[in-house]
Amino acid sequence: MARILIVDDSPSQLAGIRRIVEKLGHEALTAEDGQAGVDAAKRELPDLILMDVVMPNLNGFQATRAIVRDPATRHIPVVLVTTKDQETDRIWGMRQGARGYLTKPFSETELADAIASSLGAAP
Repeated sequence: MARILIVDDSPSQLAGIRRIVEKLGHEALTAEDGQAGVDAAKRELPDLILMDVVMPNLNGFQATRAIVRDPATRHIPVVLVTTKDQETDRIWGMRQGARGYLTKPFSETELADAIASSLGAAP
């Protein structure tokens, strides 16, 4: 079981992702915006972060960059989970340090696969 931080400003998205994460047997932690996500990552040191991109305060690209540049949190893989579906967005996200990129809407299987591959386990 992994501890997974879900960062999303949409209560319905947060609840939906949390339901899937917990169904897969993982512990779900949540944060409602990018800055809260950075703070939670430093405080909780989760095994994986699922990060939305379009959020108030810090967006997901900025939050990912802050997490991967901090020596205390750089080891935590970040998967961007977003409606931004352009190839340039995906490339930019990966340049910020994300280890994966999943576009909304996604299936439960797609999310499970992204989690498994980011945690280094077979899906």
